[in-house]
Amino acid sequence: MRKKIDCRDQPSEMNCTLVIAGEEEEVLRAATEHAVSVHGHQDSPELREQIRTAMKNEVPQHA
Repeated sequence: MRKKIDCRDQPSEMNCTLVIAGEEEEVLRAATEHAVSVHGHQDSPELREQIRTAMKNEVPQHA
């Protein structure tokens, strides 16, 4: 099952609207890179766990 994470679901002063979707490890990697490079977070096991917890199953747009 594909996963997604949406920056709009996270508290942010930037009002970021990025959505990342794909296989869980792909989303984790891309979302971590985004959180570090755009939002100024430090890459850590805690950050990765927060991202993993915030992921949702992607609802397929086609059958």
